[in-house]
Order: sequence, then C-alpha cells, then structure tokens
Amino acid sequence: MWKKKKLETVEQFEPIVQEVKHFLLLKHSLTCPISRAAFAEYEKFVEDHPEVATYYLYVQEARPLSNYIAETFSIKHESPQALLFANGSVKWHTSHWSITYDELKRQIIG
Repeated sequence: MWKKKKLETVEQFEPIVQEVKHFLLLKHSLTCPISRAAFAEYEKFVEDHPEVATYYLYVQEARPLSNYIAETFSIKHESPQALLFANGSVKWHTSHWSITYDELKRQIIG
C-alpha cells in the first residue's frame, strides 16, 4: 500500500526518478483556491488507488525543486500541476481545473 509522500528538495526527487518506474507528482500552491480544489481531487484519487506511487510538493516551500522539474523535463511550470512520470520522463501532465479525479484515473489507471 502506497501513501503520498511530500518532496522538498532535488536531492529527494532525483533517486525517485531513477528508481520508481511510474509515479504521479502534484505541484500544489498553498495560496491558490484552484490548487486547493485540485489537491482535494488528488487526495481522493490517492485514497482510492493506494497502489499508485505518488508524491507532492508545495510550490512555496520547494521552489528550487519545482523549477528544477520544469527545466529538466522542459515543461512550463504551472500550479497546480500534475505530472505522470514513466521510466525517467514525463509521460503526461496537466494543470489547473483539468486536475480531476476522473482525469487522474483515466490517465493513470486506464
């Protein structure tokens, strides 16, 4: 059974990219109402799908990591933002109101 894990640094993130074949990452803003809604959808998804490896970061607390991910994977930073990693690269990503339980389920579970 998997539980969501909070990431704060590049040093925490790098081994995950190397070692975890498939995982979901959510970038969350602590001050944005849209992000609050997306985080609630994410939490419902995680609760119903404990088999999915999942991580999150708070943009305000992990700005260097958030920027590193955007630069390393050539994906414009947005917040909230969901990113699905597969074999060391980003397979899918979306942001804002597109982060819903149903969309996460469709993209990750099938």
